Amino acid sequence: MEPSTKELSVPKGYIIARIAITDAAAYDSYREDASAAIRQYGGRPLARGGRWETLEGEGRDRNVILEFDSYDAARTYFFSPEYQRAKEKRRGAAVADIILVEGA
Repeated sequence: MEPSTKELSVPKGYIIARIAITDAAAYDSYREDASAAIRQYGGRPLARGGRWETLEGEGRDRNVILEFDSYDAARTYFFSPEYQRAKEKRRGAAVADIILVEGA
């Protein structure tokens, strides 16, 4: 008997970022380069900015959820030379908490 499609699927990888922007102009430069790297590594934005409210804990003014085909693909994006160059532009422009989560 062949395994079902569900049994063969690899869990997706999600990068979740909570960001407090301190320099909007510099952050815009980071965002352009980060967006190019996201596309290059197959990421899909599920949420980027938009309406939000803090239900518990500390809130940040920008929230981003990126979906990748796998945990490893998301990790490859984050540590890629392209994203690391973009990340340098964020230095001093924002404070960020970024996590990688494996999910369905």
